[in-house]
Amino acid sequence: MKKMRISLIMILSAVLILSGCASWNKTQKGAVVGTAAGGAMGAVIGRASGNTALGAIIGAAVGGGAGAIIGNQMDKQAEEIKKTVPDAKVERVGEGIVVEFSSNVLFAFDRSDLSDDARTSLDKLVVVLNSYPDTNIEVQGHTDSKGSVAYNQSLSERRASAVTGYLAGKNIAGTRLSTIGFGEKLPKYENDTEEGRSQNRRVEFLITANEKMKAEAAKEAGL
Repeated sequence: MKKMRISLIMILSAVLILSGCASWNKTQKGAVVGTAAGGAMGAVIGRASGNTALGAIIGAAVGGGAGAIIGNQMDKQAEEIKKTVPDAKVERVGEGIVVEFSSNVLFAFDRSDLSDDARTSLDKLVVVLNSYPDTNIEVQGHTDSKGSVAYNQSLSERRASAVTGYLAGKNIAGTRLSTIGFGEKLPKYENDTEEGRSQNRRVEFLITANEKMKAEAAKEAGL
């Protein structure tokens, strides 16, 4: 019973923080989320909402004063990405950033090799990523629901791997990179319309603080 009450408190806290405090900026939200429940809350939110990006980023939060410092750095990085990479959708979440590319920006239909336009867009992103070396980058591949589950899973993995490989070739350290394919399992948009399916064919970058950034933020916060 006690565990259930704690879980309910965590979920309610998340709802209040992420939707009820509209006047807060992302830095403030990041600090409070991490302080409230850290990784445990991130896991609960991620599973409950189906939003893996949200769960993963909140799960990596440190919170408190250090979280506020990290959030401030992420604010700056997110703004640079928005200005530098207009083809990407950029969202600040807690102490991290989600960068979303529609697959049609990066790949031809049903292909996993990067197009010339994709390389141009990724080159712009690389400039910003290399300016902030103390971050981890998870590359996620997603598809729509057309075709078999197995095929979509494989396609999402190949696409995510193609992006990760390209970033590594542009001097993004391999230790910063991780790759995962979700196939059709985590749609963000409706799969019963062509527009929705097109939006679900996407690659997302989850940018979070690495251990060095967290340690420096804690030191700056006097922890």
